Amino acid sequence: MLVLGIDPGSRFCGFGLISHENNSLRYVDSGRFALAPSNPLPERLSRLQTLLSELIHRHRPEAGVVEKVFFAKSVQSALSLGQARGVVLAALAGSGIPVTEYSALEIKKSVVGYGKAGKGQVQAMVRALLGLRQTPLEDEADALATAICHAHSSRLTLRTLAKASG
Repeated sequence: MLVLGIDPGSRFCGFGLISHENNSLRYVDSGRFALAPSNPLPERLSRLQTLLSELIHRHRPEAGVVEKVFFAKSVQSALSLGQARGVVLAALAGSGIPVTEYSALEIKKSVVGYGKAGKGQVQAMVRALLGLRQTPLEDEADALATAICHAHSSRLTLRTLAKASG
């Protein structure tokens, strides 16, 4: 299964694609979309939608994953971030991709083993779990961690279903 994790933002939006097959994780692609803060928010959101649509079309992921809860420094930041999240959710759902959301606590616990892990710990574990040569940027690492969390959760769900039916 190809999983697309997204770390939404109105200035930077991280993305991470992993392949999850036979209890194995494989890095596919990652990066971040830089959205010029000098542009008005509607233009940045439109650009984000275009970039996400191109990414989805290019890779055709089977699952989309987004962080459920977000924190912001101010009310204005929270509103902008919420609008960016809306664009991400709409782009995924509009492409027919099932969307799952996880809290930051769930993501960090799944990837690092500790729900209050710092950004550096998440980056280091993502690098180790995916066998990356370089440490990904924070936005990329968060997006990859979100995808990894989904892969781990999918594995647990499949095991639970197998035990229940067996």
